Amino acid sequence: MKRFATLYGIRPLPFFEHLNEYRAMAITTRQTATLALAHALSAAERGLPVIPLSATKLPALRSPHRGNPDPALCRGECGLPGHGVHDATTDPAGVRALFAAAPWATGYGIACGRPPHHLIGIDLDIKTSIDSIAELRHLALRHLFTIPETVTVLTPSGGRHLWLTGPPDTVVPNSASRLAPGIDVRGTGGYLVGPGSVTAHGAYRLAPGTAHLPPAPCPRALLSLITPPAHPRSHPGPAHGDGHGLVQFVLAAQEGQRNTRLFWAACRAYENGLGDTLAAALTAAAVGAGLTEREARATIASAARLTSGRGVH
Repeated sequence: MKRFATLYGIRPLPFFEHLNEYRAMAITTRQTATLALAHALSAAERGLPVIPLSATKLPALRSPHRGNPDPALCRGECGLPGHGVHDATTDPAGVRALFAAAPWATGYGIACGRPPHHLIGIDLDIKTSIDSIAELRHLALRHLFTIPETVTVLTPSGGRHLWLTGPPDTVVPNSASRLAPGIDVRGTGGYLVGPGSVTAHGAYRLAPGTAHLPPAPCPRALLSLITPPAHPRSHPGPAHGDGHGLVQFVLAAQEGQRNTRLFWAACRAYENGLGDTLAAALTAAAVGAGLTEREARATIASAARLTSGRGVH
């Protein structure tokens, strides 16, 4: 074609000019998707629930409830995929079905807080003005715990994810820079990008020397820092009242505790059948404590999703 075009003075069409490039891109895309599925199946085999992710690190499947005027609290009860981390599964057939529905997936997410590992992710972000690794070391010195050797995943930006395990009866909420600047926590309802995933910014890979390690138990002192505060003794408890104590518990939150207290209180409310009744009062209390209404509603919705489907794997 190029010789013919040169001979007769015709400019080659871009399609033919770049045909090999397009083919190579298609092959690379298929290979990336195939590798993502292979890595996800390997993780599922080790008891880690997985979902397909797009190159943006977001769940690859869109919600089947998009377009609904009200936020859906469905966690997959409708039988359709597209519920984010709630789709996560360790069943090989289920994993294959999710990836078949999202052939554009380039990676996979690992659901945290789920049996059997009850995974907790410590996300150490790397920014020019923040050394999150040093921040974690300072925390360890201040609270007298040792950072254990554990599975460590290197991120494309130069950060790292530490994999830890938590007790089965402890709910660890997600948080961003609450523990310390640059340190995010991935807990129940959150997910970690799995090693071998490819994103728009690069690949996630296991740190040398950690691939053979199992996720280490979270040090007790660190666990106490990332979990909600204990149930206050003076609190009457939703089982003994109308939930007024939960509202006061949120209203009394100090800076750095607001989202955690709200999440904890909302979980207790939904567990005891008071969630819908208390939602407006909890929202108002959270706004009074310093959260925005949007933040408060999002946190309460997360608590509702979590408590409505505990035990679903």
